[in-house]
Amino acid sequence: MIIWTMAPWHKHCAPDVLSVDLSHDRPYLRPMAILPILEVPDPRLKTISTPVETFDADLKTLVDDMTETMYAAPGIGLAAIQVGVPKRLLVIDLQEEEGAGDEPVRNPRVFVNPEILDPSDEHSLYNEGCLSVPDQYAEVERPAQIRARWQDLDGKVHEETMTGLMATCLQHEMDHLEGILFIDHLSRLKRQMVLKKIEKARKMGGGHVHNEHCRH
Repeated sequence: MIIWTMAPWHKHCAPDVLSVDLSHDRPYLRPMAILPILEVPDPRLKTISTPVETFDADLKTLVDDMTETMYAAPGIGLAAIQVGVPKRLLVIDLQEEEGAGDEPVRNPRVFVNPEILDPSDEHSLYNEGCLSVPDQYAEVERPAQIRARWQDLDGKVHEETMTGLMATCLQHEMDHLEGILFIDHLSRLKRQMVLKKIEKARKMGGGHVHNEHCRH
């Protein structure tokens, strides 16, 4: 099975990265923000997100911050509600290619108001993890192929048939837009076991779930 996100859950480990703020008459460089990621059992994660209706500089700024937060975590997908913004917006970067020095090539994809049009009858099983469910993984069954429709940052509509990890990742992130976590696909017993493990780890770590990626 493939663990599609191997993420430490410390959100303040990356340096500031500069982006261009176009919301003023004279653009200037501003540091991208590393946003705090909501973790279970935060009730905001159960919010059903609303459609994005305004495609402006503020939306682009939010996407920049979400993308940098995803990389800093690190993870391969992040929905807006995970940083406390209940909008139908998500970013994904599988980072499957390698560049100089075997570093992953960054190629973030932005999905605004995504929809699944035609899920296949065939299903696949992946061992999933989530930045909002610290250091926990479980097998989840989802359609192996989907036809997706979404808008980009300019409001243009796109459609694409997706399979494999991309199909799984998009479905996982779209679940967040409905207030659903991957652990909600598990039995009640397994879900409670995961939550108890997280609570125990927090108590031992002073409120933070430690792992090998932490710098303290």
